[in-house]
Amino acid sequence: MLTQTTTRVLDPGELPAALAILESEPVDNAFVTSRVQIAGLDPWRLGGEMWGWYADGRLTSLCYSGANLVPICATPEAVRGFADRARRAGRRCSSIVGPAGPTAQLWRLLEPSWGPAREVRPNQPLMVTEGPSAEVAPDPLVRRVRKDEMDVLMPACVAMFTEEVGISPLAGDGGLLYQARVAELIAAGRSFARIEDGEVVFKAEIGAATSRACQIQGVWVAPAHRGRGLSESGMAAVLRYALADVAPVVSLYVNDYNTAARRSYSRVGFRETGAFMSVLF
Repeated sequence: MLTQTTTRVLDPGELPAALAILESEPVDNAFVTSRVQIAGLDPWRLGGEMWGWYADGRLTSLCYSGANLVPICATPEAVRGFADRARRAGRRCSSIVGPAGPTAQLWRLLEPSWGPAREVRPNQPLMVTEGPSAEVAPDPLVRRVRKDEMDVLMPACVAMFTEEVGISPLAGDGGLLYQARVAELIAAGRSFARIEDGEVVFKAEIGAATSRACQIQGVWVAPAHRGRGLSESGMAAVLRYALADVAPVVSLYVNDYNTAARRSYSRVGFRETGAFMSVLF
């Protein structure tokens, strides 16, 4: 029998058990759940391994190990097991991200061997809504980005990523993976923008989507157009699309020091329900 100290890579046959854990917290786990629902547990299709933690022979916690290291419904004992496995394997990810409690514990255990990090963001409020606020009218000019507008959208995506993460997504492979992700979201109808005279003024994406929850990411306003309230009306428009077409619950997480964004999202109808943490390498 598998013991409480056992972690291992899940095989495709364990998909139902993994989904049961993922779907127990549909908002927190939206990013990983959306990938697993599409790709299953095969590491090649999933883009990483799914590690399982077993208590008394039963799968109880998960950890996604790919471009990101993500603890999922992880108990303190499970986090220690995942940290041991990650330490032995060596760092392969560009970030550790997840609910603040287990992510902080995971980083404390890994920092002596993986550190220093380029940046640690210990408190990123998780914001959720099931309905739009009547306070902000949706921007009627925000719409889905068309496939033939990839070249128009891409510079805005690069600017947003560089501004938010601190490095360009074009580094390394020349941006091939990042471009593929942008194209994927456009093709799925989950990329939205206000475009004026061939320039992106506002943009955002629904980066993760399941039938129960989705997550907005990549919110950005062109610098020359900031201060006009476009982020609020733009987010109201994206929220309207998300609730109507994607899922009944919409979430996002934001840096705690970005008080202006937190106020804007609150006006649009989001409320803070928890916190994420990110460790960037």
